[in-house]
Amino acid sequence: MADVFRALDDETRRLILDELAAEDGRTLFDICTLLTMRHGIASTRQAISQHLAILEGAGLVTTQRRGRTKLHYFHPEPLAEITRRWPTPREGTH
Repeated sequence: MADVFRALDDETRRLILDELAAEDGRTLFDICTLLTMRHGIASTRQAISQHLAILEGAGLVTTQRRGRTKLHYFHPEPLAEITRRWPTPREGTH
């Protein structure tokens, strides 16, 4: 679970997850373009690739190869684990 918190501790990685949650199956080129055009982040492909590796290590992103293309997918299950660990109090039980 520490990997998930570490992954979420960076604004760029959160924006990458936002973009993948909006539309899965994006390439590194797609993600770099979206970050530049929508969010003004002009990081190198290598930097974004490193962010994706951290997200993948935390289980928040999975990848699939199609020929020479690597597609990235948002995997929300680790976030669900957090909510199962610390459920919110039910109304009236504060």
